[in-house]
Amino acid sequence: MAPPTSSERFGLRRSIVASQTLLAAATLLGVIVSIVVGQVVHASLFFAGTALVFAGVIAAVLLPWRSMPRWVVGVLPIIDVVAIAVMRESAPLAGLGLLWTFPAIWIGTVFGLRGVVAVSLTVSGVVVHQLIADDLQRFASSTLVLPFTVAALASMAALTARRGRAQRVLLEKQSTELRRALDRARRQEDLVTEVLDAVDFGVTRITPDGELSVTNAAHGFLLNSADAFGREIAVFAADGSTAIPPEAAPLARARSGEVFEAEVVWYGSPGEDRRALSVTSRRLPGSAAGEAGGVVVSRDVTVEEQARRAREDLVASVSHELRTPLTSIIGYLELALDDESLGHGTRDRLEVAERNASRLLELVADILAVSSTSREGFGVELDLRPTDVSAIVRSAIESIAPRAHDHGIRIDMDELAPARALVDGRRVRQVIDNLLSNAVKYNPRGGTVAVSVGVEADSVTIAIADDGPGIGASEQTRLFERFFRGDAVRNSSTHGSGLGLAISRDLVRAHGGEITVQTAAGDGATFTVRLPCEPRETP
Repeated sequence: MAPPTSSERFGLRRSIVASQTLLAAATLLGVIVSIVVGQVVHASLFFAGTALVFAGVIAAVLLPWRSMPRWVVGVLPIIDVVAIAVMRESAPLAGLGLLWTFPAIWIGTVFGLRGVVAVSLTVSGVVVHQLIADDLQRFASSTLVLPFTVAALASMAALTARRGRAQRVLLEKQSTELRRALDRARRQEDLVTEVLDAVDFGVTRITPDGELSVTNAAHGFLLNSADAFGREIAVFAADGSTAIPPEAAPLARARSGEVFEAEVVWYGSPGEDRRALSVTSRRLPGSAAGEAGGVVVSRDVTVEEQARRAREDLVASVSHELRTPLTSIIGYLELALDDESLGHGTRDRLEVAERNASRLLELVADILAVSSTSREGFGVELDLRPTDVSAIVRSAIESIAPRAHDHGIRIDMDELAPARALVDGRRVRQVIDNLLSNAVKYNPRGGTVAVSVGVEADSVTIAIADDGPGIGASEQTRLFERFFRGDAVRNSSTHGSGLGLAISRDLVRAHGGEITVQTAAGDGATFTVRLPCEPRETP
């Protein structure tokens, strides 16, 4: 048996004191009743046994049981058994044998089944000895019931104590595991806190009730809505000039449960030391207990935004400076080409110069169109009028037909059904020109471009399909990004800026429509433009 721990020793002392106190109280009651009734036969022997019981109480209180060996503890209940035997001998008819149950229960609790056997045999031996040696002791049912009762109570106490010790061991193991789990959780929490505080982007966890439960140091700096003097910092939209009310600020919207991705806002008024933040709000996966809340990630993109604006300003400035001389060059080239006295070689060289100047002017126009856009859409004014979209498509086909003929490409326009919609005809023509130009440019010689116009429930559909090389799945997600060109196109001799599709998409969305593509590598491409018959707000 393992040595008892300090807590077990302290519990042992308490049980000794409690057992002896109860025994002393019961003994005192028995002594008083026996004297009053006159059942005491040998007074000196009776009071000697009584004194021995009370001496045990004093010993239980005064002796340092924690520092004593375990076997010494067993001496005290043995003394109690002997003292009760002496009292029973001196007062045979008083029924004081029931007092044996107190030391028997305590022995069974402390020493287990071995103590139960020992106390049962001791009590049974004393009862048999007194029955034989004392003429006043007569055989009765109590002669058998008393030892059995003592043994039964001691056994029950032993089993209860054993079960209690097993439960205590189990609880201690569980407590140890819980402490270890708590320590691990604390270490992980400290590690996560250290990592979150080390990164330069803000992270905030929001409870389902909209409260901030976890934040890192960067969040407090980036999304702080007050300056060093406690004044409220103004918040502006991505354009840097549209003020955002406090209830529409990213953190307020995230706390109300709204979800958004990489939304750019400016903190600080124009002309001040301001910062641009890219804020993302997402909902966390729910559990069986309910909704888990959300998380807000904020990143300082001031440098990127300033660089982007500087690039756009530079591109716009250079493009404006280039467009004027290019327009003049093309005009003079056209005048020169109108001279019928030019030689064949000179005309060919002038036509090459005119084509390249026109291509450069188109590139400048595309760059200017891109520079005039904002993050939220295409920044143009639309002149919406009832228009036959099929007529616009037919006109665009007629304009590109000579170039298609030079490339050996046939344009199929048999499915141009009349379709009226409220659109800006010039902008729709720009979209069709871009799509037709790409279809002709990337189609192999001898290929076909199929153009169709139809009317669906509440929209007009324009489809342009080609027999070109198609677009791989990995590049389709970036197809409408500005300046994007596929690997196959970049490695070919076909020129382009990568702006046509981006501009076309913005123009279509400005009408409240959408442009999509169905393609696969080596299987051509079909671009579909859907324009609403009636104008609706752009997304």
